[in-house]
Amino acid sequence: MRESRRWVDAAATSFWLDQAGRPEPRARISADLDADLVVVGGGFTGLWTALRAKEREPGRSVVVLEQDRLASSASGRNGGFCAASLTHGDANGRERWPEEMPLLRQLGMDNLGAIIDSIKRYEIDCGLEATGQLDIATAPWQVRDLEDEAAALGSAGVEHRLLDAVELREEFASPLGLAALLDESGQVLVDPARLAWGLSQAIESLGGSLHEGVAVSRIERRGAGVDVICEGGRVRARKVVVATAAFPALVRRTAGRVVPVYDYVLMTEPLSLSQLESIGWPRRRGVADAGNQFHYLRLTADDRILFGGYEAVYRFGQRVDSRHDQDPAVFDQLEAHFDAMFPSLGSLGFSHRWGGAIDTSTRFCASSTLSHGGAVATVNGFTGLGVAASRFFANAAIDQLDGIRSDATSTSLLQSAPLPFPPEPIRFLGIEATRRAIARADSNDGRRGPWLRLLDALGLGFDS
Repeated sequence: MRESRRWVDAAATSFWLDQAGRPEPRARISADLDADLVVVGGGFTGLWTALRAKEREPGRSVVVLEQDRLASSASGRNGGFCAASLTHGDANGRERWPEEMPLLRQLGMDNLGAIIDSIKRYEIDCGLEATGQLDIATAPWQVRDLEDEAAALGSAGVEHRLLDAVELREEFASPLGLAALLDESGQVLVDPARLAWGLSQAIESLGGSLHEGVAVSRIERRGAGVDVICEGGRVRARKVVVATAAFPALVRRTAGRVVPVYDYVLMTEPLSLSQLESIGWPRRRGVADAGNQFHYLRLTADDRILFGGYEAVYRFGQRVDSRHDQDPAVFDQLEAHFDAMFPSLGSLGFSHRWGGAIDTSTRFCASSTLSHGGAVATVNGFTGLGVAASRFFANAAIDQLDGIRSDATSTSLLQSAPLPFPPEPIRFLGIEATRRAIARADSNDGRRGPWLRLLDALGLGFDS
C-alpha cells in the first residue's frame, strides 16, 4: 500500500455524523405499545414513511423503531446527492420500463420538488444547494457513452446539456475531464444527517414517536394486524413498514433480494480561497465520473471536498459488520484517484474517512413488497441512490398498505420485485466475477466482456 499520513490520521467516522447539533438519543421502549403504523428503521425510508403517514392522516399513531441511532447507517454516510431519478439513472429505467419512463420521470421530479418543499416547510437546516449534476468523461470511450446518452435523453425530451472539454473547464477544471453531461434541475445537494435529524423533529412535531436502541427480532401475524417483537417489549400494530436496508431481512420472502456492499469516502480539510480557485468549480455542482467503477464528489458548506465511490466491496456471507467500515486499501486507492483528479491539491489533508453498507439489488433500484396478509411492506434495494427515492417508495408503501391504487403503485416499478441473488457460495463467486469484469471493461475502452453481456441480457447486475 502507498504510505500516506493524509488519511491515516483522519477521524474514522462519517463527517456528517461528526458535527454539532446531533440530537440526543431518543428513549428505548420499556413496555408493550399499540400503534396504527410501526416503522422499523430510522434511516431516510423509515423517516419519510413516518412523516408522510402523519401528514396524510394526522390521527394515525406512528412509532419508529431504530436499533442504533437515527441515520447512523447508509442515510448518514452517503454523499448527500438528492436525485430525481427513481430508477438509478434514466438509462436503467429505459432498459427496464421503457413505456413507463415518461411517468416515472415526472413522478421523480414531483418527488424531488416535494422534498424541497418539506425542507422549507419544516425549516430543516440541511445545507440545501440546487446545483445540478455533472457526469464527466475521463476517457474517450466515456465521451462516446455520454454522447449516446445525450441523444437518448434528447429523443425523450429530457432537459440536459452535453459539454465539450472547453465548456466543461468552465464548470469543473480537472485535467481529467474530457466532456460532461449536465443535468441542472434533476438533483440537489444536502447534508444528509441534518436532513434526517430535521425529518425526525418534524415527525415529533406532528405527534409521531421515535425510539432508538431498539432491535427488532421478528414480526408475527396477530389477527388482522401484526406484533413487532423487540427488546423491551412488543408493539401491536395494524400496519408495519420494514426499512432496514442492507441489514438481515425480517421478512422471509424478501431475503436475498438485496446484498450489502461497502462503499468508502474520504473528506478533505476545508479548502482555502486560492485552492478553490485553482480547481475551477464555481457553481459547486455535484460530480460523478462516467466509468462503470465511478467516483462521486462534491463540495460541502464549509468548502471541503467529499470524494467517494469506485469500489463496491462485498464480503462472503452477506455480513454487515462495523469492522468493515474501514478499509486501508480502498482509502489508499481513493487518495491516489483524488490526486489525479486534483493535482494542485497534493498537500491537502483529509479530515474524515469512513465506509458503510449499501443495499444493492439486481435491478439497481428499490422495491416495496407486501407480506403478512398485506399488513407489512418491506422497502429496500436503493443501490446508493436513495436520498430522494426513499421518500417516493415510502409514500408508495403507505399507498400499498392502505389499499390505494395510485400513479406510483400502478407502475411496474412497484408491482414487480428484483430477482434475488443466488445463495452462497454462488453469490460471492458471481459478485466477484462481476466486479472483475467491470474493472476489465473500464480498462478496455468500456468493452463489456461475455460475462457482463450475459448479465445485461438477463437484466441483472451488481453496483453501488
